[in-house]
Amino acid sequence: MNGNQIEGLIGMLVTLGILVLMILPSAIGAIHDRRVDRRLAEAERGDTRARHGTARTA
Repeated sequence: MNGNQIEGLIGMLVTLGILVLMILPSAIGAIHDRRVDRRLAEAERGDTRARHGTARTA
């Protein structure tokens, strides 16, 4: 690899790193929102005991 190729590779990696840094917080937030929505839906249905492993299996 010559200097121009290395410089292009570094620029591409920096751009990719910045893109990841911009997308990562929103992806984490979306995952968190889904988890909260799932917990709220379970609470509305009354499935909290089954989730924590305390449901009775008579």
